[in-house]
Amino acid sequence: MNRSYSEITEYIKELAAISCSNNHIKTEMYPEHNVMRGLRDLDGNGVVTGLTEISHIKAKAKGLNGETIPCEGELYYRGYNIKDLVDGFQKTGRFGFEEAIYLLLFSELPSRDELERFKKTLADYRSLPQSFVRDMILKAPSKDMMNILSRSVLALYSYDENPDDTSVENVLRQSLQLIAMFPLLAVYGYHGYRHYHLFKSLHIRYPKPEMSTAENILHILRKDGHFTPLEAEVLDLALVLHAEHGGGNNSSFTTHVVTSSGTDTYSAIAAALGSLKGPRHGGANIKVVQMFDDMKKSIDTTDENQIKAYLLRLLNKEAFDNAGLIYGMGHAVYSKSDPRADVLKICAKDLAKEKGCDEDYALYEAVERLAPEIISEKRKIYKGVSANVDFYSGLIYKMLKLPYELYTPIFAIARIAGWSAHRIEEIQNNGKIIRPAYINVKEPRKYVNIEDR
Repeated sequence: MNRSYSEITEYIKELAAISCSNNHIKTEMYPEHNVMRGLRDLDGNGVVTGLTEISHIKAKAKGLNGETIPCEGELYYRGYNIKDLVDGFQKTGRFGFEEAIYLLLFSELPSRDELERFKKTLADYRSLPQSFVRDMILKAPSKDMMNILSRSVLALYSYDENPDDTSVENVLRQSLQLIAMFPLLAVYGYHGYRHYHLFKSLHIRYPKPEMSTAENILHILRKDGHFTPLEAEVLDLALVLHAEHGGGNNSSFTTHVVTSSGTDTYSAIAAALGSLKGPRHGGANIKVVQMFDDMKKSIDTTDENQIKAYLLRLLNKEAFDNAGLIYGMGHAVYSKSDPRADVLKICAKDLAKEKGCDEDYALYEAVERLAPEIISEKRKIYKGVSANVDFYSGLIYKMLKLPYELYTPIFAIARIAGWSAHRIEEIQNNGKIIRPAYINVKEPRKYVNIEDR
């Protein structure tokens, strides 16, 4: 019998209805049992589940009376303020992502010689096993690049002669190889999708060892391989800012949890990719761009009153995807500002000038200014609201003409640096499987024989 593989049959619908009707866990039961839903308390503070030296987020400070109050957001990599790191490599015209990887992995800033040796190691690893592109990527192209990334990472296990060794030395070797390979896996996956699903010409370009990660992404992605210095500089900056964000973010926490079981590197990173794929984590920047595209089709974006009215309709679930969200506004931790958004905003303005997108930038700036006030008036919130990193990264990726399909994979290309650091830290310092407790709220029942059901 020929049946659609994806068909949801009437029987499946019946079973789903039974499952939903038998779920008796209500929202009010969480505070009743003192359970921090989502590992966050009622004030939005995260529940502490571990210790880390890798990065730190500061969003609150002590007031004059000792109370905790929101402050301007700060992000630290291994104790260094991210804004100082960015200023350090930008003022000398260096690319910063490779330097950030070194810092996250080894807890120290590299000397010039150490950095050059490290970059050469990444360049040497920036290749895939023979026939891997043909056999693992092009023969089974996917419409979702995160699916391709996960599948490719798991497939690389079979090419590793020592995949299950969880010593720091072996995991570091695996991590460096994956960090170097991720741009190839993502971009080649996109080329396969573009060829087999969109019926476009296929081109596979090899990376250049003398190029940075950001330069190579643009080089292997674009048909002519060309890019401007500012384009590479801005993409490099985006990679630096997305490389790590505290051990409590969903995908990094996933890395810790899966690593604690003693499993291999490929399984741990594939799990982290599955987390990042979710729209609540890594997919928000696509929604930002799509929201602005809808806004430009719906209103006169030079009229501030129309912008305000559109934002209100968003919150009322009357515009765009009717989700009730202004995408790119607000963050689980930051209140007054997201330092990553602050840095990206400056670069977005420079790139907008080069690309002739000043009107788009002005619209983003207007929404950034107007949205917090409208959200505060419409909803009761426990903290302030500001633009997050997805707000301006979406605009930057659009100006770089990156396809939507690669927005989240670009995030993964950056974040694997942080995942690798967290995996190594978990191996070095824990030794216990992470197993949180859940409170059972189902009373014991007496077994009923099948004839009596």
